[in-house]
Amino acid sequence: MAHLAHHKSGYSQLVERLNRFPQGAPPSETLFHILKMLFSEREATLTAQLPIKPFKAERAAAIWKLSLTETRKVLDGLASRAILLDTVDPEGETTYVLPPPMAGFFEFAMMRLRGDIDQKVLGELFHQYLNVEEDFVRDLFANGETQVGRVFVQEPTLSRENTLQILDYERATEVIKTAKAIGVGMCYCRHKMEHVGQACDAPMDICMTFNGPAESLIRHGNTRRVDAAECLDLLQEAYSHNLVQFGDNVREGVGFICNCCGCCCEALLAARRFGLEAPVYTSNFLPKIDDTCTGCGKCIQACPVEALGLVSANDPHNAKRRKARLDERICLGCAVCVRSCAQKSITLEPRPERKLTPVDSVHRAVLMAIERGKLQNLIFDNHALASHRAMAAVLGAILRLSPIKRAMASRQMKSVYLEGILARLGPK
Repeated sequence: MAHLAHHKSGYSQLVERLNRFPQGAPPSETLFHILKMLFSEREATLTAQLPIKPFKAERAAAIWKLSLTETRKVLDGLASRAILLDTVDPEGETTYVLPPPMAGFFEFAMMRLRGDIDQKVLGELFHQYLNVEEDFVRDLFANGETQVGRVFVQEPTLSRENTLQILDYERATEVIKTAKAIGVGMCYCRHKMEHVGQACDAPMDICMTFNGPAESLIRHGNTRRVDAAECLDLLQEAYSHNLVQFGDNVREGVGFICNCCGCCCEALLAARRFGLEAPVYTSNFLPKIDDTCTGCGKCIQACPVEALGLVSANDPHNAKRRKARLDERICLGCAVCVRSCAQKSITLEPRPERKLTPVDSVHRAVLMAIERGKLQNLIFDNHALASHRAMAAVLGAILRLSPIKRAMASRQMKSVYLEGILARLGPK
């Protein structure tokens, strides 16, 4: 990395800190330009010292060796720009966390119009880093089995039988109805593409955040608060525009659902670029095309990841007749094709094997860290794991894993203590 040697600064420290996340941010000149737009050098230096797990201002003050008043000023300034997320408990005590770049502060920087930074320049930099350069997107979406996001099936396309089989956490409507808070902001992907002249005409004000992240983003004016009824209306609008619901890959505490188009969305673009490497979790359904298909091609036009194509129908009475064929290996199971079929020739059926969704964000982080060789960063996050509670959260997630994954964790840690715990637990 000789070409980056001159970046021995707070920004290089911040890059090293970001890459302790299970999903990191590979260094490049473009990344340094992005970070310089989002952070002052002092902020970058301070942020680089923050723990991975949530923390309070007192802990940051001790790490930074600053007064509590000055520390809170810095933390609240970062939270106001959605670089940190903050949660206020009923007693008024604030907990902070640095989210990863994606899904995190990269998107948050473009989820509203703002005058403190040049969003056109920032959008162009994001496009270069995510759409032209390949390292970041490949590292995020094509490295490891467990992914950041998953696809929600479009519920109106489900048959009665399938409706009985779908679980509550697989329903976007259930996420919306049970959320403690809902914020809606601009679609980061289309906003970014707008600044490089490549945005489509899909709705812009339709990016949904929920629960803790929503409360933080709403509190600082980065998204607007909506109720469940308005959010459900927005979901119907997304359905009508053939947008894919791509959300947090967890069962509990879903933080976001994006409504994605195939031309702007990072996840769906990655699915086309790295399709056979499973860059996103699919839904638990697959389209089934029956013999009434006329080969009109509407489903092919609608598919956001080019999983459908036309082939010969092998009709002995009409040699020119064609029909749609699905490539199951890259299909998302979103059901956009089902809605687009006027002949009702496409229905959904359950996948032979159900995708296993991580329980919560800690469980997902541990899985991703194990698969990417970064588990030691969670365990030995010195500032974060000063308490038994923080250590217990990570260890608890490890102990819920399969024996194979636990063995991977043990090998990575090279820790007699952890190996002893895993050995005593025994096979499940």
